[in-house]
Amino acid sequence: MYAMREAQLDFTWGRHEATRGRRHYNECLIDATLLPNTSTYDFIIVGGGTAGCPLAATLSQHFKVLVLESGGNNQDYPQTATQDGFPQIVTDASSGVANSPAQSFTSLDGVGNIRGRVLGGGSSVNCGFYSRAQPAFFEAGAAAGIVWDMGLVNASYEWVEKKVVHRPELDSWQTAIGGALLEANVRPFNGFSVEHLEGTKISGTTFGPDGRRHSAAELLGYAKLTNLVVALRATVEKILLDFHPGGLKKPFAKGVMYRDSLERPHYAFLRGQGEVILSAGALGSPHLLLLSGIGPPNLLHPWHIPLAVSHPFVGQFLADNPQAGVAIISPFRLPTYLSKVVGISNSSSFYIEASTKNTPHHPQISAASPSLNHTIAELFEKVAGPVSTGSLWLASADVQDNPVVRFNYFASPVDMGRCIEGMRTMAKVLKSPKLEGFKFPGALGGMEFRYVGPEMVRDEEDDLQLEGLCWQSLSTFWHYHGGCLVGKVVDSKYRVIGVDSLRVVDGSTFAVSPGTNPQATVMMLGRYVGYQLTKEKWMPNRFAAGKKR
Repeated sequence: MYAMREAQLDFTWGRHEATRGRRHYNECLIDATLLPNTSTYDFIIVGGGTAGCPLAATLSQHFKVLVLESGGNNQDYPQTATQDGFPQIVTDASSGVANSPAQSFTSLDGVGNIRGRVLGGGSSVNCGFYSRAQPAFFEAGAAAGIVWDMGLVNASYEWVEKKVVHRPELDSWQTAIGGALLEANVRPFNGFSVEHLEGTKISGTTFGPDGRRHSAAELLGYAKLTNLVVALRATVEKILLDFHPGGLKKPFAKGVMYRDSLERPHYAFLRGQGEVILSAGALGSPHLLLLSGIGPPNLLHPWHIPLAVSHPFVGQFLADNPQAGVAIISPFRLPTYLSKVVGISNSSSFYIEASTKNTPHHPQISAASPSLNHTIAELFEKVAGPVSTGSLWLASADVQDNPVVRFNYFASPVDMGRCIEGMRTMAKVLKSPKLEGFKFPGALGGMEFRYVGPEMVRDEEDDLQLEGLCWQSLSTFWHYHGGCLVGKVVDSKYRVIGVDSLRVVDGSTFAVSPGTNPQATVMMLGRYVGYQLTKEKWMPNRFAAGKKR
């Protein structure tokens, strides 16, 4: 009987998805100002980002779903569409440009960062790199109690990849770096693959052959559009909680309160056995829990937020993978080309990538070469894990204010050890003959790189020099995660512990960053949990209704 019901579910999804190609997901997008003051749905998803879009598309097959996205439509921002726009996204966010698709924040560590504020979330403003998680990611989840269905995991990845993932072409810098990684013994060469494979490989990209980005928003193309409403510029301020008479049972979520761009309040409520699902990201989800009175009492009291559920780990175990590396001036112009090749160490403790970007009017470039050359070529590493963690707490009781964040980079010597090993490998990469064509004539003869910012150390065996370079070049990979960990804040099915009808499905539940880039796994998770929720809630009800008939 179970197998039959599984087959029914798969057949139904296949039929819906096969007949939906004639319509565009834009049909379900609506500005929040046009929504009623109150409405009712089976599922309310907070965040139309990397996890929220695949989750909504999946649940919409059998349920009425509302997605509340605080940003606008990614299609309204030309800079999100191509690789050339990526530097502008980062610059605009850091400069505080109004109506940017990303919002900047600086952690107490002093490192600048950004968060997506647009449909598609981080997948609409990132580098487009696509690669599945390492085995250790699933092992960490299993240790926290998750019983992974790896068949469903792989099927969910494939569902994502059919819609948004492409095989990239390489420019001369990426090609040279790939060869240099092999010469530095980052082996074997694995060719093109979306799998996490030790050695050097060409990974997937969400930029298509025409150069256009395909973000998680396009996964809404799988949706049953008549069941889905995606509200844009809808800022959720609070989860609405209720309590059973007598207080003998756990409190439960009954809906949310959100405001539109005109600051008018709206209320969305659940019906039946519906749920509120937070997919607002590693900052947004714990932030909203705290604003709703779910968290450590000492973090709520200063802002006079009534305690609904004492939850000591909300906002804790927050982590960000350090990025460190060097940048050189290219002696010839290259197109802006984001990461496509990666070197994965044989211990998967660090990942090395490369990119190019064109930066007009950079003083170092203008002084070093003719004015037509404005290309910076970068070589950088991502420290895996990391082991070091920090926390998040409220800056005010206003949801518009970014929370205060500390990541505690390199607090663990394990992370610094990994960074040093990655730097040592990068030093060997830069000595490869494959990169001779990117050097300039030196002042004393010979050829040398022209660095922008910190230079690679002369002696790659000197750990102190390498450690210094790790600190000098420290920045973010934009892969922050944690804050609502499985086993701490949510259970193995992503339900908030101590609260009914409330889940968190996004990167805030990750104890480690999945592989070289998390977006593949975040999108997979949205599909994965949506599938499991449909089995849990729709199939039993359908089967019971059939028996009554």
